[in-house]
Amino acid sequence: MNEAGPSRRFAPEEIEPRAGTRLDVFLAEALGRSRSRVQALLKAGRVQLGPASARAEASYKLRVGDSVTLLPDDPSTAVEDDGPQGEAIALEILYEDDALLALNKQPGLVVHPAVGHRTGTLVNALVHHLGTRLAGRGGRDRLGLVHRLDQDTSGVILIAKTDEAHEKLAAAFAARAVRKFYRALCWGRFRRASGSLREPIGRHRIHRQKMAVVKMGGREAHTDYRVLASGTHGAEVECQLHTGRTHQIRVHLAHLGHPIWGDQVYGRPHPLPGGFAPGRQMLHAAALEIAHPLTGAPLQFEAPLPADYLESRTRLLG
Repeated sequence: MNEAGPSRRFAPEEIEPRAGTRLDVFLAEALGRSRSRVQALLKAGRVQLGPASARAEASYKLRVGDSVTLLPDDPSTAVEDDGPQGEAIALEILYEDDALLALNKQPGLVVHPAVGHRTGTLVNALVHHLGTRLAGRGGRDRLGLVHRLDQDTSGVILIAKTDEAHEKLAAAFAARAVRKFYRALCWGRFRRASGSLREPIGRHRIHRQKMAVVKMGGREAHTDYRVLASGTHGAEVECQLHTGRTHQIRVHLAHLGHPIWGDQVYGRPHPLPGGFAPGRQMLHAAALEIAHPLTGAPLQFEAPLPADYLESRTRLLG
């Protein structure tokens, strides 16, 4: 978005599904900006909130009937934003050509700058590796990003080098013309060797930073799973995503009663006898299949399992 252009208004019908969300969180997601950038815009008086009695503060919780307007830039209230800086962070490249890049993201790496993580992200690494050869459609803080992985999730992630590639890759994800397979270590023994989870997912009614299976107001979500191996305390499963909701696999498996081992948000600590517990959620984006955005040729990417996943699998399955 060009913040120096005309004002942008979010009508009540756009805001109603996000009622209860903080104003800065809503704007960060809607504008493709970091929360710190949005908070700077709020302080500069660039955001108007309706009704007039409401104060446009970062912590304001949106309500049904609200409207939000981002005012055009004014030299007197301009906010400096140079965008992410390049950093020499190691990248494990699975594939690269003039249009796209496929990486095996290491666990612990935040994908894009956000509050508390303005540096040391995958985008910072991409700026260092590619410079200006990154698609800009996602916004300054999301250069090249077509989709996301959680900070502690490892595995295949695609990066667009050009706006044309970004547009076509994003369209493929939206049309569900992508096959995505994950590996996960889960707590407990499964009663069925495979299954299909189709419960809708939406914001948690109380904890708004979490997602949950909901009866009303959620979005369609579809995850297939099959058990690859079982042990005394847990199992390894393969999951195929047919939709791409936030935290989808984590939410679905927790709802099934088998949270991903090490997931501190949707599970609880499950140390093995002797005290061993993983330091993160054991979830890995193992494979992705998609047509090349420019040539249409079929592409398949596979990411090797990281060392901490292999150690945790050995301990869990015995």
